[in-house]
Amino acid sequence: MSKRKYKISVIQLNLNDVAENNLKKCISWVRDAASQGAEVILLPELYSSHYFCQSEDVDNFALAEPLYSTSFIAFSELAKELGVVIIVPFFEKRMAGIYHNSAYIIDADGTEAGLYRKMHIPDDPHFYEKFYFTPGDLGFQAIETKKGTVGTLICWDQWYPEAARITALKGAEVLFYPTAIGWHPKEKEQYGENQYGAWMNVMKGHAVANGVFVAAANRIGLEKYIDGTEGIQFWGASFIAGPQGEILAQASHDKEEILIAEVDLDLQENVRQNWPFFRDRRIDAFGDITKRAIDK
Repeated sequence: MSKRKYKISVIQLNLNDVAENNLKKCISWVRDAASQGAEVILLPELYSSHYFCQSEDVDNFALAEPLYSTSFIAFSELAKELGVVIIVPFFEKRMAGIYHNSAYIIDADGTEAGLYRKMHIPDDPHFYEKFYFTPGDLGFQAIETKKGTVGTLICWDQWYPEAARITALKGAEVLFYPTAIGWHPKEKEQYGENQYGAWMNVMKGHAVANGVFVAAANRIGLEKYIDGTEGIQFWGASFIAGPQGEILAQASHDKEEILIAEVDLDLQENVRQNWPFFRDRRIDAFGDITKRAIDK
């Protein structure tokens, strides 16, 4: 059962390094977050490597790991030692030819509370994720942990109100979004402010529409490893928002940081009592939402 108040944290990092170094780095930062009182801690998307989806290259499948191997072992031991919940996004090798963009939800005793596989897979310039990832097949989930009931969605999932709604309706108090999003350097001047603003606004909207806390952990830094390209400049700006979309903590665009904020379930209940969006939903009129398009 969730405590009425608990502290959550997002960690914003530059992860443009090899897996061993990224693992050591993340372990160190999780320790720091726990020492500051964090009880549920979120890492950025695909924490263990640079963002390899900038190209379609079969060699990158070597970065994947089977379930319950390196990442799970390391963070399970850490979660148990520190008594915290850790959300660990990783590149999952399910079997030969089937890979997922996944996240462990590791409970405070080191056991697996849940596993989430990214449902929505993008295919954009330098975000060629459809080449690597099979769409998730575990659905949207609210995971009970020793600290609270949480939902995990991953990056591209953040643009879909249906994903946030279902996860909240299942009981998630917080929507955690591990993320790897940034600017194409040549587009930043013209489109950058609007792109970043849209990213913030859509997730703040999920918080408001569902009366939930929202936490997003992004990368920082320019990741440029393909000849003839400008790479991706990850824009950071990780944040935690409350159930009215209010910003409780916000990171910079370019620094490694730990954000911490308090989840207050009494506040959440009060917000939902005064803005009863769940009560007033016309579920009898929503059948068309399951259609690809509503043809005339």
